[in-house]
Amino acid sequence: HPSVNMISILSLPLPELCKKIQDGSLPPEHVFYAYVGKALQIATETNCITEYLQESETQLRKAKLTEKPGLLYGVPVSIKDSINCQGHDSTLGFIKNLNKPAAEDSVVVQVLRRQGAIPFVKTNVPQSLISYDCNNLIFGQTFNPLLYTRSPGGSSGGEGALLGGGGSILGFGTDVGGSLRFPAAFCGICALKPTGNRLSKRGIISGVLGQKAVAAAVGPMAKDVESLALCMRALLCEDLFDLDSTVPPLPFNEEVFSSTQPLRIGYYETDFFTMPSPAMRRAVRETKQLLEDAGHTLVPFELTNVDHVVFNFCIRGMFADGGASFLKEFKGELEKSSVGLLLWLAKSPRWLQTLLSWIAKPFVPRFSGIIRSMRANTVDEVWSLHHEIEEFCHQFIAQWKKLNLDVMLCPMLGPALGIGYPGKLSVAVSYTMLYNVLDFPVGVVPVTMVTDEDEEELKSYKGYFRDWWDRTLAKAFRGSVGLPVAVQCVALPWQEELCLRLMKEVETL
Repeated sequence: HPSVNMISILSLPLPELCKKIQDGSLPPEHVFYAYVGKALQIATETNCITEYLQESETQLRKAKLTEKPGLLYGVPVSIKDSINCQGHDSTLGFIKNLNKPAAEDSVVVQVLRRQGAIPFVKTNVPQSLISYDCNNLIFGQTFNPLLYTRSPGGSSGGEGALLGGGGSILGFGTDVGGSLRFPAAFCGICALKPTGNRLSKRGIISGVLGQKAVAAAVGPMAKDVESLALCMRALLCEDLFDLDSTVPPLPFNEEVFSSTQPLRIGYYETDFFTMPSPAMRRAVRETKQLLEDAGHTLVPFELTNVDHVVFNFCIRGMFADGGASFLKEFKGELEKSSVGLLLWLAKSPRWLQTLLSWIAKPFVPRFSGIIRSMRANTVDEVWSLHHEIEEFCHQFIAQWKKLNLDVMLCPMLGPALGIGYPGKLSVAVSYTMLYNVLDFPVGVVPVTMVTDEDEEELKSYKGYFRDWWDRTLAKAFRGSVGLPVAVQCVALPWQEELCLRLMKEVETL
């Protein structure tokens, strides 16, 4: 298409692009081929795409005949590998899942198509999805588009890289420990992890099937907050509620999103488990200051017992069967080192775990904690764990209500870690995974970049435990001047619109 001005198309924000396609001033095929071209370039640079969805071209031709265009009419969208698209594999990076095409689209993809969106590529993930790097034996390693020696984050890493590089305008990923938020933060874009059941998870394959302690969610990723809001508007429609009756029929609440009332915002700079990098701390401080200057009230929020949450709820919740189901996924597969520790613990006998945990406790208490959390639980232990998580959630909400908060501002792990580091730093998911245990909606907005001063300050980074993990994390943060750093914006369950409202506020300021 020599007549297509790719640069001007690719520079349009999603709401404007939609408007131009709908009023006829931009032909859908021009938009489609502009993004296919750009996606191809980013895929060559970062290895983020696993499959091109050939049928998108047929859908494009049919789209021109529709009478009533949907909200996302003519918008090309990218889809994470683990979200089913009819006729295509959802591999999760496992060789055994090759050549097993999905029989039908996941509900989210069905609704996207009905809203006129055109899914055009599937994107890379780490093997098993239980990792925040992005590497597997089928498709290899995905690189960060901002700096190729860095991880794009995971498990929605292919999405992060493609969107961060500008090869897609709207993408979809999933999140059970930060899998939407890591790639967004590492690649300098925005993402929203909704409450676990606000969007349908039917037809989406999870890393650990049937696990209920830590809530997974599917959500959108985009360059800016307005695009995420538009996407939620489009998805929260009759079609969604009709295709999956377990999803609460809550349409998008415009009034909440567009309100200009000043907010009461809780905030904290650290969770006292993973020491924030200097840039993370500064990101929260500067954002807090800007929000205060804009007339919002900021209230310090005290986090306690995050170590208990990480070991007892996150790790024990995900692997309550001692990691048996997780281990089963790897049967007959060549194993990757990114989940090496977890696999090794899942395989080792109970007596060895007990012994190691006891020996490690005085020297590396966190390692001891992980070993303890990886043992198999009896049914009544799992039930009491679920009960404990419910209690914790109510306590957290009580603390929130006592301070009379609307929303919360929190740190987000960053800048992007070097490739291979996430696999060695599973403990650093503490900032994100907390909100999967609580099942609160949370979004990520990039707010600053690492400065020379941050880099200088990093030299005295010690961590709270001064163990191997803390030393490794300090190394992983190094040499990051110019890379983006984000914050998390949190709201109470089912308050996605309020969460987006805070994100919009942060982005604008």
